[in-house]
Amino acid sequence: MRNYATAQLIGGREEQCDATAVYTAPNGARAYVLLDGIGSTPAVRDWTRETAVRLARATARRGDAETGLRALYNRIAAEPLRQDYYARDYTPKACAVVAVTAPGKPLTVAWCGDARAYVLARGTARRLTNDHNLRRVYPPSETYPQGGSRNRVTACLGSWRTDQDAMEYAGHAAMESVTVPAEDCRLLLASDGAYEPIEDNGADVATYLVGDPRETARDLVDTAVAWGGTRPDNATALVADLRP
Repeated sequence: MRNYATAQLIGGREEQCDATAVYTAPNGARAYVLLDGIGSTPAVRDWTRETAVRLARATARRGDAETGLRALYNRIAAEPLRQDYYARDYTPKACAVVAVTAPGKPLTVAWCGDARAYVLARGTARRLTNDHNLRRVYPPSETYPQGGSRNRVTACLGSWRTDQDAMEYAGHAAMESVTVPAEDCRLLLASDGAYEPIEDNGADVATYLVGDPRETARDLVDTAVAWGGTRPDNATALVADLRP
């Protein structure tokens, strides 16, 4: 019986450029992946779907989220077009978040961009990721209450930037990771189109982490699109019940 469910809505976009993938390796490690494609074109849509599967396989086979994400990040960054100064800004890219469970090991989570991971454990919800966007680089202040744009990401899968390049540009590495002790918990991976409308309307994402995974994921994206304004973004959620 599945321990996870996904739901997504296209919102007001021309294409659904979010994608999810789940893969279990022969070693028993399982990867949960969510990609949020940057842009709304068939090329981005197709690349994001293919790359989500590649990322799930790479991370599950290695049994670690950061190791797998870094391996694929470096492989994609090395592609000739992504090293071409004039072409690299036009290649498909996506914000990425991946969580990996493995027998006898803690939960590992890695990300680049502003797709998020949350866990609900012992009745308390916690966000595990820290957005890679200009809002993080330039947080709200008394002089600039809005801070930097949250819609301008500062790292993503498909970028040419190394960790050093990203640090010089935005003050954070090209990707980051966190390790969470293995315990019974509920995992949520969400694109910005799923979590931003919830937060903007003063609701708590944790409210949507209770109940059947399928209903939970569907309720979250339905609410996000309903609250997303005149042109809501793609909204995608992956909900999984994890056991150590």
